[in-house]
Amino acid sequence: MCVALAIDFKEIHVVSRGRDALRMNRDYVDRIIVRQPGCRNTNPPVSLPVTAISENLPTDFNEKDIYLRTAVSVEKDGWAHFDYVQMPDYRWGIFLSKPNLDRKILFGDHQGEPAWQDVPGEYRAPLRRLIVTQGDTEPASVEQQRYLGVTCPSLYDLRNLFQINVEEGRHLWAMVYLLHAYFGRDGREEAEMLLERHSGDADKPRILGAFNEPTPDWLSYYMFTYFTDRDGKYQLAALAESGFDPLARTCQFMLTEEAHHMFVGETGIMRVAQRTCEVMKEVQSEDLPAVRGGGAVDLDTIQKYINLHYSVSLDLFGQEISTNAATYFNSGLKGRYLESRIDDDHRLTDSLWPVHLLQDGRIVLEHRAALNTVNERLRDDYIVDSQRGVDRWNGMLDAQGVDFRFTLPHRFFNRHIGTSAGTNVTPGGTVITEDKWSAQRRNWLPTEEDQTFVGSLMNRVTEPGKIAAWIAPPVRGIDGKPWGYAYVRFN
Repeated sequence: MCVALAIDFKEIHVVSRGRDALRMNRDYVDRIIVRQPGCRNTNPPVSLPVTAISENLPTDFNEKDIYLRTAVSVEKDGWAHFDYVQMPDYRWGIFLSKPNLDRKILFGDHQGEPAWQDVPGEYRAPLRRLIVTQGDTEPASVEQQRYLGVTCPSLYDLRNLFQINVEEGRHLWAMVYLLHAYFGRDGREEAEMLLERHSGDADKPRILGAFNEPTPDWLSYYMFTYFTDRDGKYQLAALAESGFDPLARTCQFMLTEEAHHMFVGETGIMRVAQRTCEVMKEVQSEDLPAVRGGGAVDLDTIQKYINLHYSVSLDLFGQEISTNAATYFNSGLKGRYLESRIDDDHRLTDSLWPVHLLQDGRIVLEHRAALNTVNERLRDDYIVDSQRGVDRWNGMLDAQGVDFRFTLPHRFFNRHIGTSAGTNVTPGGTVITEDKWSAQRRNWLPTEEDQTFVGSLMNRVTEPGKIAAWIAPPVRGIDGKPWGYAYVRFN
């Protein structure tokens, strides 16, 4: 794909227009839904057979008017302009926060030196790797979520899906721009490979495993936007501290958009749980069969989805003890969350950090060199942040008079990366045998039956002011509009 860049000193404008901007053509959509042989999780959304999906895909959304938030400048009043836009005409611009000509590197071996405006030769390869990995996640989430329009619960939710999709697509182009503008031929080659990889592809999958899993239903989507996009927040915040100034400025602006993605997840889960509470009152029962019979997702199943998506997202932070993370920090390429607000020497030469480790079948807390535990500190910040949303969900349950409480499982539960990888740990943090795990797994993670039931609720609702029966309407709409506003124009 040809990438045309019109470069302005303060901001980079339209990278690509047209239907191929997010690969929204019919063949590509079919490819995402009907997985290629050998791909993981090949089952399509369980609410519709493959043939029905392929015959009834919402392929005409490119001609629909969507009430989108579009960045038109980096100014305070320019990054959130609301209007009806057809997605091919969305401003696929690349915006960098305003430059600070006096900006200094805050951490590592280059602390106090002027931020780099060009790529330092000695850090060319690791910096390119960081940009490619971040860039690879952006279109992956679009690919994972591409078919959710088939089963949207309301126009409000459909609009939010498209808003997130176009912004993730724009974030891809932001990384493509950096590769093209600063890394020469090998950067251009890496950018092309970003466009060649696809989520779940047997031959060319996305780099990180979590981005090769499908998002088969809207409950999974809300979990993804709450937990996995929150990982994105912390990764972008760490890159926003980078000594390479164009990367830092790009990520700083991306963070302004990322907040809405997490809002969609947090409020979406809240609305699902709220509707469950309402149905429990309607059927006068908290029993699973009665709640499901009333057309709601039972609270235990919501908890299972939390367990799954939270644990998968924790893996994205990498190893607890990481020499690569130490190298990135020392080199000034990737910092910590809100680096400037941390009260230490920002070199970590003699600093320690508490780390959970698995030793001799026991979970222990030990202090290790802070330089090698940068990943874990970022994960710790993420865990604290994730808990805030859980507390708000529980506040709603309390207001509804429901005794159930959502919890985050132990950080070692269902982990596949790090010291606990391959070890069976309960949500409460107890190490157990494989036999006990196999016997109790269905109580902690979504079963095939759970997924089938959730999928059966996914019925498309596109009439303004109407919403699917399994989710409550939002408290308020977008940009001062009522929630039942025609956020997507079908006529």
